[in-house]
Amino acid sequence: MPVPIVPCLWFPDCAEEAMEFYCSVFPDSAILSIERYPDESLDEHFAGMSGKVLTGRFVLDGTPFICLDGGPAFTFNEAISLTVECADQAEIDHYWSHLSASPEHEQCGWLKDRFGVSWQIVPANLGELMTGPAQTQALMRMKKIIIDDLVNAG
Repeated sequence: MPVPIVPCLWFPDCAEEAMEFYCSVFPDSAILSIERYPDESLDEHFAGMSGKVLTGRFVLDGTPFICLDGGPAFTFNEAISLTVECADQAEIDHYWSHLSASPEHEQCGWLKDRFGVSWQIVPANLGELMTGPAQTQALMRMKKIIIDDLVNAG
């Protein structure tokens, strides 16, 4: 069944590197296709982009994505993030250790990777773990979520 909404990630000039990295971190992932910018003489918008990724299609753990090298006009920010719902602490630890690249941007399970993309690395049952004010206070003190600390918070 086709997916009706597919996120598109705009990278300045590292889309292929990002696809390769993300596919190395997530299981059941693959780069599906890469279309490259044509000769820059065909259009002024292609200046300096020859050989870069015009459209990259890849899948991360079953979720399709599109990406491109679009130059520096736009950058990622925390207004949008990708959420990874983890089965257990081992999964949280795995994704956190591979994706986190900016400690000053870590809070309550949120992190920023080396490409500037924001992620939420959370337990799949976070709603069930948040049983009261003590859990909320514990979560607010965390960078990476520690499931046992939420369970034992109160």
